[in-house]
Amino acid sequence: MIAYADGEVRQEFNITFYGRVTGGAIAVSAESTDVEFLTPAQLETLPVHETVRLRLRHHSKQRSKPYLG
Repeated sequence: MIAYADGEVRQEFNITFYGRVTGGAIAVSAESTDVEFLTPAQLETLPVHETVRLRLRHHSKQRSKPYLG
């Protein structure tokens, strides 16, 4: 559950897939205002919710099993 400062509460469900760049270029779309590739150190400075940080930590550990929690 995520409780936001404005009082909104959401229950999050996420499926994350691993991928790799095979070509093309990243670009802003109707679903984004900015896109860029970042280093892990740069990610630490971004204002994101703790659940996003949890997924990033799992990625950095190269977990082989899903996290159900």
